[in-house]
Amino acid sequence: MTFRQFAFNNVLRNKRLYIAYFLSSMFTVMVFFTFAIFAFHPAFSGGSINENALFGMAVAGGIIYVFSFFFVLYSMSSFLQSRKKEFGLLMIQGASSGQIRLMVFLENILIGFVATVGGILAGLVFAKAILLIAENVLIINESLNFYFPTLAIVVTFISFIILFFFISVFVSFILRTKKLIDLIKGDKKSKGEPKASVILAVLAALLLIAGYGTALYVKGVQVVFALIPVIVVVTLGTYLLFTQLSVYIIRRLKNNKPIFWRKTNMLLFSDLSFRMKDNARTFFMVAIISTVAFSAIGTLYGFQSYLTTGVKQVNAYTYTYHPFLGDSEEVISQDIRTINSVLEEENVETKMEMMDLHYFDVMDDDSGILIVKASDYNRFAALIGEKEIQPNKNEVIVVEQSSAILMDGAKASETLIQTPIALENGQKVKPTQVIESEVLTEINGYYIVNDTIYDQLGNPIRSDMSAAWQADNVENDPIIEAGRKIEEQVPHKVFAVDYTIYEINKAYGPILFIGLFIGIVFFVSAGSFLYFRLFTDLDEDKRKFQAIAKIGLTQSELKKVVNRQIALLFLSPIVVALVHGAVALTALSHLFNYDLTMESSLVLGSFAVIQIIYFLIVRYFYVKQLKSAIS
Repeated sequence: MTFRQFAFNNVLRNKRLYIAYFLSSMFTVMVFFTFAIFAFHPAFSGGSINENALFGMAVAGGIIYVFSFFFVLYSMSSFLQSRKKEFGLLMIQGASSGQIRLMVFLENILIGFVATVGGILAGLVFAKAILLIAENVLIINESLNFYFPTLAIVVTFISFIILFFFISVFVSFILRTKKLIDLIKGDKKSKGEPKASVILAVLAALLLIAGYGTALYVKGVQVVFALIPVIVVVTLGTYLLFTQLSVYIIRRLKNNKPIFWRKTNMLLFSDLSFRMKDNARTFFMVAIISTVAFSAIGTLYGFQSYLTTGVKQVNAYTYTYHPFLGDSEEVISQDIRTINSVLEEENVETKMEMMDLHYFDVMDDDSGILIVKASDYNRFAALIGEKEIQPNKNEVIVVEQSSAILMDGAKASETLIQTPIALENGQKVKPTQVIESEVLTEINGYYIVNDTIYDQLGNPIRSDMSAAWQADNVENDPIIEAGRKIEEQVPHKVFAVDYTIYEINKAYGPILFIGLFIGIVFFVSAGSFLYFRLFTDLDEDKRKFQAIAKIGLTQSELKKVVNRQIALLFLSPIVVALVHGAVALTALSHLFNYDLTMESSLVLGSFAVIQIIYFLIVRYFYVKQLKSAIS
């Protein structure tokens, strides 16, 4: 058997550890290759996607590449940790340190080569599906047809072969510092039960409470100023949570005899306490990486929802027309004929209403306050299904928009409700109630009065007009295309809400797409870290449970202990990350004064479900390995 065959057989014999490393590396290569397919797609050379999106993809590819370096490095260090005794035995049998380094180098090059080729092949298999998804998310007019991405293959292959080569060299260099005695006793040397400082444990709780409290308390622009301090405090608190507070809690539980001596709790707490020193840093890293993934994707998705929903809330009508100040009746009539002509051309059936807007001197304000008669309001309300209003004689209703600010930072309603309206005969009528409505949302607060009262207001100080069209039961594409043509032919006077949302999604799609892929890479990597930590200790667990089984541990008790142990080790950092992400997204909602509960629940819930499924799969194979060792 040659030395190369020996290295190859080593990979096969350690396939349990290498399979997670291989699949995670292959997934990373596939994601990078996907970005390369987009970047070099022939359709993009024609300008169907903006340069900022291409630049964003290039940056995302760079982030994935740099992150892949550290991910692979961490993965290899986990393998070396579990194979110390193997290296020591090889040295006893005459292998030199140079031969061991060469063996590790060849093993890593082999895994890296196969993972790179596998990632490229997987990318080619799923390329068309990914291109279809990208076509819809990026909202590209042209189809992203499948092509054979020769340049993308070359760039990906060379990039990751270089990455694995340098990782292999670096890992081989690390092995020179290990002494034989350390290698032989590497998996048997006790690192001792970790000690926990009461002061640091309390500090961890205080830091997390302070960070969470600040993030949830601040509103508006204060969120931006509190961002960096909160991140620093919560990050430090998270590190102390895993290194100090969790250890302290375990020790307290161990000292509680009714809990510690109950059934199999002694096995659970003793093992957790012993492992915590090694796992604490991994938990911290997984929690932070997962928090970044959750927060990034949640922020991008939430911000897109904020933009599109905000546009819809402020503009309830499909098309809204406002002429320029000073436009003649002839110009206005021509504009409306143009709009109707485009709608007819695109087969968009709409209902239309027009209203004269008159502003009156109510508060000695040169711009005046809009007063609308009930009949005009009801015509516009009927277009969008709003409830009609029938004010009594001498009754004045104030219409409030939630975002409307009139003067001195006060809401328009707060000022208008206290201001009576003077009539021509000298009589004054006082506002009686405030309502919220989507009618004329572009106006920052106005009055609605009975038609009889409206005729007694006198002459307005200025006048304007508004026209609105509401489409019914029409497909979205004609509405969007009509909006595009109308805004081109009647520029700066028409607001087409569906076309505006389409443009927002088109501009925002690449950012969301890139952020989603980077977040998924981070999340998968975090799950792989936990897998490596868990299976690195599998051989030691086998020996331990074999010994305990000899003194009466049953299969059901084994399964119960292992399930709890894996759940605590596998899910605790993810739970912390989910809490961090929920607080971060709540703070984001305070920044924009927009409820992100649905978006946050969708993002965090999706990741939680994925992680639970991952946990169930890992638990199944882990328990199966232990049961086979005991039987």
